[in-house]
Amino acid sequence: MTRPALILLSGGLDSATCLAIADDAGFNPLHTLAFDYGQRHCHELTAAAKLAQLHNAHHRLVHIDLRAFGGSALTADIDVPKDRSPHDMAHGIPITYVPARNTVFLSFALALAEVTRSRDIFIGVNALDYSGYPDCRPEFIAAFQSLANLATQMATEDPEHPVLIHAPLLHLTKAEIIRRGTALGVDYALTHSCYDPTPVGLACGHCDSCALRRKGFADAHIPDPTVYA
Repeated sequence: MTRPALILLSGGLDSATCLAIADDAGFNPLHTLAFDYGQRHCHELTAAAKLAQLHNAHHRLVHIDLRAFGGSALTADIDVPKDRSPHDMAHGIPITYVPARNTVFLSFALALAEVTRSRDIFIGVNALDYSGYPDCRPEFIAAFQSLANLATQMATEDPEHPVLIHAPLLHLTKAEIIRRGTALGVDYALTHSCYDPTPVGLACGHCDSCALRRKGFADAHIPDPTVYA
């Protein structure tokens, strides 16, 4: 299939699985997009580059400064919450939420999609194990897809071939995501999920992201390859 696709690739577990799904579906060429946005867990960018290379994707890294706004433990001098209970993680919006991050990322992706003629955009959002982020909900994905088809030249000139925002992990548990990725050959040892890694990139093992990752591997009955501090 000669049909390009663009994958938002953070270097984390979910986006790595998304990339494998797009590759397995036969999209070609593959374009991947990562962001250095001032996040404290910038080790994920090295993971993203390695994953893109494995899939022969055309990889781009965009630099934007969300620290200029702050408001999140990932982009400001705010402590990352540690050792929260499953109940706490399931209720409310945590301080690790980065204001409008997925809206910003998808907007950049939409611009690149126009240039690469990629009508298929993949994002690894998840509405089950998602730590309460409002921009990981199905309503958000549906709304952005509607916007994409109103705002782009390619959709306006050729409405018979609309822009599609693919969120294949939206309704999967973390364990189901890991099983799916494992079946597709994803090497999760290359991925990085921790919100507060050590200076050399070891996962803290105590933030929400580490907790969800650990539980996902345990529930999937698949060994967790993550190196924790």
